[in-house]
Amino acid sequence: MSDVLFRPATAGVSRRGFLKNSALLAALAASGGSLLSRGARAASTSQTILSACHWGVFRGQVTDGRLETVTPWEGDPHPNDMLQGMMNSIYSPTRIKYPMVRRAWLEQGPGADPAGRGTGDFVRVSWDKALELVAGELERVRKIHGHSAIYGGSYGWKSVGKVHSCRVLLWRLLKLGGGFTSSIGNYSNGAASVILPYVVGSVGVVNQCTTWSNVAKNSKIMVFWGSNPINTCQIGWMVPDHGVFEGLEELKKAGVRVICVDPVRTETCQYLNGEWIAPRPQTDVAMMLGIAHTLYVEDLHDKEFLAKYTSGFEKFLPYLLGQTDGIPKTPEWAQAICGVDAATLRELARSFAQNRTMMAMGWSTQRQHHGEQAPWMFVTLSAMLGQIGLPGGGFGLAYHYNAGTPTHTSPSVPGMTDTPASSPVNLPPGCSRGNTTSYCLGGAASAIPVSRVVDMLLNPGKTIAFNGAKVTYPDIKLAYWAGGNPFVHHQNRNEMVEAWQRIETFIVHDFQWTPSARFADIVLPVTTSYERNDIEQVGDYALRAIVPMKKLVEPMYEARSDYDIFADLAARLGKGYEYTEGLTEMDWIRNFYESARLEARAKGMEMPVFDVFWEHDEPLTFPLKDAQKDYVQYADFRADPLLNALGTPSGKIEIFSNNIAKMEYDDCPPHPTWMEPVERLDGPTTKYPLHITSNHPIYRLHSQLCGTTLREKYAIAGREPCWMNPKDAASRGLKDGDVARAFNDRGQILVGIKLTDEVRPGVIRISEGGWYDPVDPRQPGTLCRYGDVNVLTVSEATSKLAQATSAQTAMVEVEPYQGPVPAVAVFKEPAQAAKAG
Repeated sequence: MSDVLFRPATAGVSRRGFLKNSALLAALAASGGSLLSRGARAASTSQTILSACHWGVFRGQVTDGRLETVTPWEGDPHPNDMLQGMMNSIYSPTRIKYPMVRRAWLEQGPGADPAGRGTGDFVRVSWDKALELVAGELERVRKIHGHSAIYGGSYGWKSVGKVHSCRVLLWRLLKLGGGFTSSIGNYSNGAASVILPYVVGSVGVVNQCTTWSNVAKNSKIMVFWGSNPINTCQIGWMVPDHGVFEGLEELKKAGVRVICVDPVRTETCQYLNGEWIAPRPQTDVAMMLGIAHTLYVEDLHDKEFLAKYTSGFEKFLPYLLGQTDGIPKTPEWAQAICGVDAATLRELARSFAQNRTMMAMGWSTQRQHHGEQAPWMFVTLSAMLGQIGLPGGGFGLAYHYNAGTPTHTSPSVPGMTDTPASSPVNLPPGCSRGNTTSYCLGGAASAIPVSRVVDMLLNPGKTIAFNGAKVTYPDIKLAYWAGGNPFVHHQNRNEMVEAWQRIETFIVHDFQWTPSARFADIVLPVTTSYERNDIEQVGDYALRAIVPMKKLVEPMYEARSDYDIFADLAARLGKGYEYTEGLTEMDWIRNFYESARLEARAKGMEMPVFDVFWEHDEPLTFPLKDAQKDYVQYADFRADPLLNALGTPSGKIEIFSNNIAKMEYDDCPPHPTWMEPVERLDGPTTKYPLHITSNHPIYRLHSQLCGTTLREKYAIAGREPCWMNPKDAASRGLKDGDVARAFNDRGQILVGIKLTDEVRPGVIRISEGGWYDPVDPRQPGTLCRYGDVNVLTVSEATSKLAQATSAQTAMVEVEPYQGPVPAVAVFKEPAQAAKAG
């Protein structure tokens, strides 16, 4: 047997240490030994409880039933301030206390006064009444309009935990009812995750990357292209292990040359003292083409690698040389588009070719019009260098997403499935129950690309092209959201407000009065992660531990867990047992743990029994093999491209895709291509002069924690910050700390000005995730008082291939705000809800 231990340390453990510890745990389990007393719940008014969240593992000090302090787990190498915001979210003034129903909907029925959504006129109802209304509305819509008229939304980062995965829980209920309209894809990497299977044969955007240790030992150059791991790796889809920060420290100590390609001098660039190259936003493909042209004409490309490991370079080359369109993609041509000197592009090409180079690309580069092209060209450029599969060489598309931390030898902890055994839904071909791939998750009544939800609401019956197929929009009457915050994460807010008026009923589960909850007809208050029990793994890629997510405090006010709410609804719909399978919250947690325990045993490891694990109050850590510390992405493919062929038709990296060529899309050619976006900085058809980079926020997870006291760390004049170059500010009469209006034809928002040289001229930085706060929700184009950047972004799809979001495409103007500045209202309860309390 191998070693699994309860420990706060980050180092590996020996076989001898494991055996000693296993014997001790077995004895303690049998005798109730006192050495486990640290985790015991003593009958006192104060106790320390272990739990976890999107920001890390922590211990909560609870006194008289109230969470007083939060302390990061000792094994976290880089804890962050967001843990404190997590604590505040429990007691936030935006907390939803009771079930609420919009007055017009309650008194006049579904579809009443849709323009009144967001005005805050709610009526408190009992849980029994609220559930009666929800169950009745689901049945009404199904009976009159059919299953496809229900949209099961809930896209978003939710909360960590294998049981309380709110979207899965919602879809589980809706599938028991016979089906619904679901979504395919995501807002994070929607374009890349569709194009890359054609290029590298897998959703390579989330593949494990060459480890940081390997890069530090073998790379001479590390390129961060729109990638900012110091910011984005503070969080995790599961519980973050923060191992990336140790990797960055190794990289810095090794003296690797760091180059940052980004219109913003990012936190990562500053920490690593990197060379900053600031192209015009959305011109990454043109810049890469200029580098690729130099590689070819100066005979710096790896001809043997291209011949052995790729397909279609000979069809891409005429475009690169200008033989197909009369425009050679020279560095001078690229300079005119991207703004980076031709001499710099040539130097980059020579340096990349002459040194072992690792290139890391972030997902912001593909969240733009024609976003499929950037990752495709990135892989093509890397293939021309010929270093893919070598130590310290090649490319990685998930370094900013916690990849590069070595994967431990650990079991998988299963989670709740969206398809109960008794579900009547007919699944698509090739799908099994519990399969959570995007295609199979869409196996309900119908499915749409997730970022097309507003287009669907505005155009029922419209047929769109999507990834070689056709999708026809259903006519949605009811939208149901549990977790997620669409009135922040979707683009072109005013268009969205208009679209939402087309539906009859909008139901939201949340624990805070988010913008989405404020636009709902029925609002159900749910628990935070800290008011229920769950279980999760630590490290999206490291998988270094399993942690009990213990309830810290009792549910506030009348909050209930999503699981309890949906179980109650299922019972009212005659499907109670089918939904729960007769299991409680703790039953599910125990079952998931025991499943992992069986898998661990098959791998030669013995995990303690569940009760010992749960009461010990330490994460259960797993060993790390030396081989995993030195993992190299695509090394097996390079060693034997026949035995380890990629999942493309050729088995190779496809620079030209015959499958895409057959689709004949006018906005997604069959090889990487520079295509003008609908608007860009200094572009040929641009009306407004400033480009917005809507970066990931520093002190939030998208919109999560915006409604907490952490906002005091970054808000300027109570608004979302707008980083601006001093040259752009001076020409507009703006100074540091001013309240300004950012606007374009799509909308207008207030922001607080922060002057900095860390953004290039012509670019402003407004982080995504700021809460939408309309002055008058009934007025089209009304001013957003706080600073929701998605009021200003475009809603165009990336292309017919992926139909993904173009959230990084937005041009605006910024001016001093004139007149009395309206007070921000979104961080308080709606007026009528407050009266109800």
